Amino acid sequence: MRVWINGCFDILHYGHFRMIEYAASLGDKLIVGIDSDERIKKMKGSNRPYHNIYQRYYNLKSIKGVTDVYTFNSDEELKETIKLYKPDIFVIGSDYKDKPIIGGEFAKEIRYFDRIEEFSTTKILNYE
Repeated sequence: MRVWINGCFDILHYGHFRMIEYAASLGDKLIVGIDSDERIKKMKGSNRPYHNIYQRYYNLKSIKGVTDVYTFNSDEELKETIKLYKPDIFVIGSDYKDKPIIGGEFAKEIRYFDRIEEFSTTKILNYE
Protein backbone atom coordinates (compact mmCIF):
# COMPACT_ATOMS: atom_id res chain seq x y z
CA MET A 1 0.00 0.00 0.00
CA ARG A 2 1.20 3.46 -0.91
CA VAL A 3 0.59 6.16 1.70
CA TRP A 4 0.88 9.94 1.35
CA ILE A 5 1.01 12.78 3.89
CA ASN A 6 2.00 16.40 3.43
CA GLY A 7 2.56 19.58 5.39
CA CYS A 8 5.16 22.12 6.47
CA PHE A 9 6.81 19.90 9.09
CA ASP A 10 8.84 22.92 10.18
CA ILE A 11 9.67 22.05 13.77
CA LEU A 12 8.94 18.38 14.24
CA HIS A 13 7.02 17.66 17.43
CA TYR A 14 5.19 14.80 19.11
CA GLY A 15 2.06 15.28 16.99
CA HIS A 16 4.08 15.05 13.76
CA PHE A 17 5.87 11.91 14.91
CA ARG A 18 2.60 10.23 15.90
CA MET A 19 0.99 11.10 12.55
CA ILE A 20 4.02 9.81 10.62
CA GLU A 21 4.06 6.63 12.71
CA TYR A 22 0.33 6.10 12.04
CA ALA A 23 0.72 6.74 8.29
CA ALA A 24 3.72 4.40 8.03
CA SER A 25 1.73 1.64 9.75
CA LEU A 26 -0.86 1.71 6.96
CA GLY A 27 1.38 0.62 4.11
CA ASP A 28 4.79 -0.37 2.89
CA LYS A 29 5.67 2.93 1.24
CA LEU A 30 5.21 6.37 2.86
CA ILE A 31 5.88 9.54 0.90
CA VAL A 32 5.90 12.87 2.74
CA GLY A 33 5.23 16.06 0.78
CA ILE A 34 6.63 19.29 2.24
CA ASP A 35 5.91 22.90 1.39
CA SER A 36 8.77 24.95 -0.04
CA ASP A 37 10.25 27.76 2.04
CA GLU A 38 8.60 30.34 -0.24
CA ARG A 39 5.18 28.73 0.14
CA ILE A 40 5.49 28.65 3.95
CA LYS A 41 6.50 32.34 4.01
CA LYS A 42 3.35 33.19 2.02
CA MET A 43 1.12 31.12 4.33
CA LYS A 44 2.69 31.77 7.74
CA GLY A 45 4.74 34.98 7.49
CA SER A 46 8.24 36.17 6.70
CA ASN A 47 9.77 34.70 9.87
CA ARG A 48 8.88 31.16 8.81
CA PRO A 49 9.97 28.50 8.17
CA TYR A 50 12.27 28.11 11.13
CA HIS A 51 14.07 25.19 9.44
CA ASN A 52 14.85 25.56 5.75
CA ILE A 53 13.81 23.05 3.10
CA TYR A 54 17.09 21.13 3.28
CA GLN A 55 16.89 20.73 7.06
CA ARG A 56 13.22 19.68 6.95
CA TYR A 57 13.93 17.23 4.12
CA TYR A 58 16.83 15.67 6.04
CA ASN A 59 14.86 15.48 9.29
CA LEU A 60 11.93 13.73 7.62
CA LYS A 61 14.10 11.32 5.59
CA SER A 62 15.76 10.30 8.88
CA ILE A 63 12.49 9.08 10.40
CA LYS A 64 11.85 5.35 10.42
CA GLY A 65 9.05 4.48 8.02
CA VAL A 66 9.48 7.47 5.67
CA THR A 67 10.31 6.16 2.19
CA ASP A 68 10.84 9.48 0.45
CA VAL A 69 10.19 13.21 0.69
CA TYR A 70 8.98 15.51 -2.10
CA THR A 71 8.82 19.29 -2.05
CA PHE A 72 6.19 21.45 -3.70
CA ASN A 73 5.77 25.18 -4.25
CA SER A 74 2.11 25.46 -5.30
CA ASP A 75 -1.26 23.74 -5.11
CA GLU A 76 -0.81 22.66 -8.74
CA GLU A 77 2.59 21.09 -8.03
CA LEU A 78 1.17 19.31 -5.00
CA LYS A 79 -1.75 17.96 -7.04
CA GLU A 80 0.55 16.75 -9.83
CA THR A 81 2.86 14.97 -7.39
CA ILE A 82 -0.04 13.19 -5.67
CA LYS A 83 -1.55 12.31 -9.05
CA LEU A 84 1.74 10.71 -10.17
CA TYR A 85 2.22 8.87 -6.87
CA LYS A 86 -1.34 7.45 -6.86
CA PRO A 87 -1.57 6.78 -3.12
CA ASP A 88 -3.82 4.09 -1.79
CA ILE A 89 -4.24 6.13 1.39
CA PHE A 90 -3.89 9.86 1.99
CA VAL A 91 -3.48 10.68 5.69
CA ILE A 92 -4.32 14.20 6.79
CA GLY A 93 -5.11 15.93 10.06
CA SER A 94 -8.68 15.77 11.32
CA ASP A 95 -8.85 19.58 11.17
CA TYR A 96 -9.35 19.07 7.40
CA LYS A 97 -12.62 17.15 7.78
CA ASP A 98 -15.29 18.88 5.70
CA LYS A 99 -12.64 21.01 3.95
CA PRO A 100 -11.22 20.64 0.44
CA ILE A 101 -8.09 18.47 0.37
CA ILE A 102 -5.65 19.37 -2.37
CA GLY A 103 -4.97 16.20 -4.37
CA GLY A 104 -7.33 14.11 -2.29
CA GLU A 105 -9.21 13.05 -5.39
CA PHE A 106 -6.15 11.04 -6.52
CA ALA A 107 -6.12 8.79 -3.45
CA LYS A 108 -8.24 5.69 -3.14
CA GLU A 109 -8.98 6.55 0.49
CA ILE A 110 -8.64 9.51 2.87
CA ARG A 111 -7.88 8.81 6.53
CA TYR A 112 -7.96 11.51 9.17
CA PHE A 113 -5.49 11.65 12.02
CA ASP A 114 -6.83 13.28 15.18
CA ARG A 115 -4.80 16.35 15.96
CA ILE A 116 -3.01 16.27 19.30
CA GLU A 117 -4.17 19.74 20.35
CA GLU A 118 -1.42 20.84 22.67
CA PHE A 119 1.23 20.31 19.96
CA SER A 120 1.71 22.89 17.23
CA THR A 121 4.79 24.41 15.60
CA THR A 122 3.23 27.87 15.85
CA LYS A 123 2.67 27.40 19.59
CA ILE A 124 6.26 26.19 20.03
CA LEU A 125 7.69 29.20 18.17
CA ASN A 126 5.52 31.67 20.09
CA TYR A 127 6.30 30.09 23.45
CA GLU A 128 7.75 32.62 25.89
